[in-house]
Amino acid sequence: MINQFSRTQLLLGKEGMDKLKNARVAVFGIGGVGGFTAEALVRSGIGAIDIIDDDKVCLSNINRQIFATHKTIGKFKVDVAMERLLDINPEVKIKKHQIFYTPETSPQFDFSQYDYIVDAIDTVSGKIELALNAQKTNTPIISSMGAGNKLDPTAFEVTDIYKTSVCPLARVMRSELRKRNIKSLKVVYSKEKPITPLEDTEIIGNDSDFSDKNSERERKIRRQVPGSTAFVPSVAGLIIAGEVVKDLINSK
Repeated sequence: MINQFSRTQLLLGKEGMDKLKNARVAVFGIGGVGGFTAEALVRSGIGAIDIIDDDKVCLSNINRQIFATHKTIGKFKVDVAMERLLDINPEVKIKKHQIFYTPETSPQFDFSQYDYIVDAIDTVSGKIELALNAQKTNTPIISSMGAGNKLDPTAFEVTDIYKTSVCPLARVMRSELRKRNIKSLKVVYSKEKPITPLEDTEIIGNDSDFSDKNSERERKIRRQVPGSTAFVPSVAGLIIAGEVVKDLINSK
């Protein structure tokens, strides 16, 4: 019988599709990377998905985030994402968490209930906490490294964190994970050297364009607002979705 996943089943088979339908995936961060991951997973037939983000859509998100349009500006990303994902597959089970994931908010999540974890958040402390919790519950996880300030979508690789190079975020993560005795972490990263963004005061001086919480946090941590494109974060997100699907259908 033909259904919306018929073309996917031609490649994955019924057993593979059943595994996806019975799987529950948590996507932490549904911005430029995680948004594309979440949508691709739902389009692939994932049966249940948790989406975690506390941010609202703002004007500067539109250039790269799949859930961001002029109609969704000012709305919470989890609300916009849930509406769109249910429109794609009305049968998918979605649990939204309007929360900023940190070591402090981490106890609100039971990681043992997930079949896979996607780390698409920006903060190092949050990424480390996700890796630690995944290790405690023996839950598969894949983590996105830096996608900002880059222009080459073909430079992404899937590897272990300890085999990465060039990427500044990966370098910090290697150091911090080693201190915590985390032996391995599957990541998507790029060897492209980050580009220094232009110091355009007409852009970065306009707080209304960067009013989302993530940008506010970024400005506290970084001296410059990172540049971004439509075609780099999206590719990272789709690569992650592909890895999740592959690992789930190959699981026992």
